[in-house]
Amino acid sequence: MNPTVFGKEHIIYMVISVITAVVTCVCAKKFAKTEKAQKWVIKCAGGILFAIIFSNRLALVFEHDTPNWFKLITDSFCSTSSYVLSLAILLGKKDNDVLHFAWFIALVGGVIVTFYPNFIGQHPSFLYPPTILGMMHHTMSAIVVILLLQFQYVNITYKKWYCTLIGFMAYLSLGAFLMCVLHYGNPFYMVEPAISGTPFTAWVIAPIYISVYVLILLVVELIRKRSSAKVAVSESTVDNKEVSCEIEGESLIKE
Repeated sequence: MNPTVFGKEHIIYMVISVITAVVTCVCAKKFAKTEKAQKWVIKCAGGILFAIIFSNRLALVFEHDTPNWFKLITDSFCSTSSYVLSLAILLGKKDNDVLHFAWFIALVGGVIVTFYPNFIGQHPSFLYPPTILGMMHHTMSAIVVILLLQFQYVNITYKKWYCTLIGFMAYLSLGAFLMCVLHYGNPFYMVEPAISGTPFTAWVIAPIYISVYVLILLVVELIRKRSSAKVAVSESTVDNKEVSCEIEGESLIKE
């Protein structure tokens, strides 16, 4: 019997994934105190993610008797985001533009697939390379994003709104190329929904994604303004106290 969503194998995997994520983030926070150490942790995590997603694509290349090297080209939001996120970390600087697009879709996709992997039943063995490596790169992408946010390696701001637009257009353009030139059947869920029986094709996912992302930017900006206001009030209070102390000191001297 093939593995199933919320079956024994999947439940064990979810428990291990959550424990791994918690331990990784706690240890990273405890031991990576300096900016240099935090950068090293992020680069290592990005390297691990790249190794997993590349291994996953290689497993798909050799899935059948005749190797299909076109399988190295990713054809889904999650697998492409794992590639993009890892390369943006390994090759780019802190808070680069690519991270501003990749972090959210990698986090959402990673979490959803970790808890609802619709491809889990593709083979009788849960350890079938395309299955287990597919699960692992989704989970690792979510862990990497959590580390990025934890160390403030990416600064979420509405000023980078264009990164999401350019990134999503790039994904859909790649999907069109794969479908029209290489004859992929459903790249980036442009034809069939991500989960059968739902309306979640790329054309439904895109506006939902953008709406949620805009909401996140709004909430972050409101939190940032409130924090800035509290800091300003605190500094004003301190300044007033200093002025008061100076006045009192001058009065005592005159007396």
